Amino acid sequence: MPTVLQIDFPFDGPFDEEMHHAMHALAESIIEEPGLIWKIWTENPHTKEAGGIYLFSDQASAQAYLDMHSARLTASGVQGIRAKLFEANQPLSQICKGPLQ
Repeated sequence: MPTVLQIDFPFDGPFDEEMHHAMHALAESIIEEPGLIWKIWTENPHTKEAGGIYLFSDQASAQAYLDMHSARLTASGVQGIRAKLFEANQPLSQICKGPLQ
């Protein structure tokens, strides 16, 4: 069953176009993660937060990514990581044009 992973954490930047340039290689590596269907990058420069909304093909892939990504963030000094896993309700999401492929 498709699984949604929501992650956010304190982030001092860069944001917007600078984030695009700084994180481009990371984005290219993330899309290769097993089970990942898509990711939406999130940022809020006003509250100094960043993160993402991910869709994985299954919960095991989402959990494996969460474990790896949390370790990577922690190793780079990030604290206060918040994450949640949700199963996607496909019929209702399709009515609302959710891209659950």
